[in-house]
Amino acid sequence: MAQITASAVKELREETNISMMECKRALQEADGDKDAAIRLLRERGIAIASKKASRETNEGLILTAEAGDGTICSLVEVNCETDFVARNETFRTFADSVARRATETDDPIAESVKDDVTAMVTELGENIVVPRNTRFVLDGAGVVGSYIHLGNAIGVLIEVGCEKAETVLQDAFKELVRDLTLHIAACSPRFLTSDEIPAELVDSEREIYAKQMSDKPAEIIDKIVDGKIRKFYSEVCFVNQSFVKDPDKSITDLLTDAGKALDDTLTIRRFVRYQIGE
Repeated sequence: MAQITASAVKELREETNISMMECKRALQEADGDKDAAIRLLRERGIAIASKKASRETNEGLILTAEAGDGTICSLVEVNCETDFVARNETFRTFADSVARRATETDDPIAESVKDDVTAMVTELGENIVVPRNTRFVLDGAGVVGSYIHLGNAIGVLIEVGCEKAETVLQDAFKELVRDLTLHIAACSPRFLTSDEIPAELVDSEREIYAKQMSDKPAEIIDKIVDGKIRKFYSEVCFVNQSFVKDPDKSITDLLTDAGKALDDTLTIRRFVRYQIGE
């Protein structure tokens, strides 16, 4: 019998999307012949995943899960090919399990759930992928909040900090966190603050605005461009955006007002927003 090397098993797994154990068994039965092993897998009906792997996955679910008494929260995207499967209870149960496992790691979870994905592909007959996952672990006083929009097409995680432990128990604080997650879902900010925007992006925007103003007197172009950059910040930076429920108030204003009402200093530490098929 031919010796079955780890590299041969790995190669077969990458080509078929089948578990390491099944690949090794097939290679052993095929005396190391990869093509014969693939044929064996296909005959057993467990190579379906490899046939589906090239199909586009534009449907699916965004889900969240909590651990550590709410101090840990995950957000995952699990994609499939059709809305029909996305609404399937088996697919939903699987996606929920992926979200729970994502509370345990900051690493991409796709590799660790690969065998489970293969089983789902075989059962449901569609390509399934787990393109991304994020975990927030609370750091200090505050809360990690989440929001899943109707239909599970959009999901949000946020960490909001405070200085007093008792603040997190106040209804006003809970309402603030809820409002912030709703705002993120609706307004899709790209950055938390202007400090997070890559310098090359700002330079590119300034150059575009300057060219748009090329017919203006040179001495006022910089002022006009500065104004346009401030507007750009108000569109892409979370803290600069107008609050979706009260456009006359910025998110920074909202935090300040809530902090005064709660006699505390409130900060948004981080956030993430997922949308199916982004």
